[in-house]
Amino acid sequence: MRFTGTLITAFAMSSLALAGGHEKPVGITSSLMEQEVMHQGQPVVIKRNQDGDNTITPDYALTSRPCPPFCIQPMDLAPGVETIGELELLSMMEKINFGELDGLLIDSRTPDWAEKGMIPGAINLPWTTLSVKKSDMFTISDIFESTFGAIPMDGMWDYSNAKTLILYCNGAWCGQSPTNIRTLLTLGYPAHKIKWYRGGMQSWQSFGLTVVKP
Repeated sequence: MRFTGTLITAFAMSSLALAGGHEKPVGITSSLMEQEVMHQGQPVVIKRNQDGDNTITPDYALTSRPCPPFCIQPMDLAPGVETIGELELLSMMEKINFGELDGLLIDSRTPDWAEKGMIPGAINLPWTTLSVKKSDMFTISDIFESTFGAIPMDGMWDYSNAKTLILYCNGAWCGQSPTNIRTLLTLGYPAHKIKWYRGGMQSWQSFGLTVVKP
């Protein structure tokens, strides 16, 4: 796994730790302190909050949201769709930065949630925009062609050069990205070109990782 985000030396990490009031730094892994990604054309550094007393945002502190609709999602959402964690997501984002992966990170949440903070590098594509019931086929077709890179072909789609889509929402209890993924599969998008970050914003923020405003 290759990361080009700053790999900070032990001396530099110790300095950061002292500056943040810690005995030890809070790295992403033992060898990775931070990683740079592009967000809306600007570089953003992803790292963990260095405050040892930092706590999760109240929006993600609730443990007992009513089900339905906030039901726990399965680990394997659909055949062929890979479920990934934070390090796999960072690795894919790195490959996207270097052009090694023609991919797109998608925040499937409604704009009111996205306004509270997104994963750097993501675009907000609400689940309602891709919903056959809540959107329309003209809008969906435009997204498939202009955003995903699918090619219309006699009422069908050629996905040969379509992007790999990495989707997330609020967490394992959130149905917004699963709904998007099921819609994509129904419309013929290849399962192997769909990845799901199941932990979403709740998991991302529980690790104190960087968020950005849309």
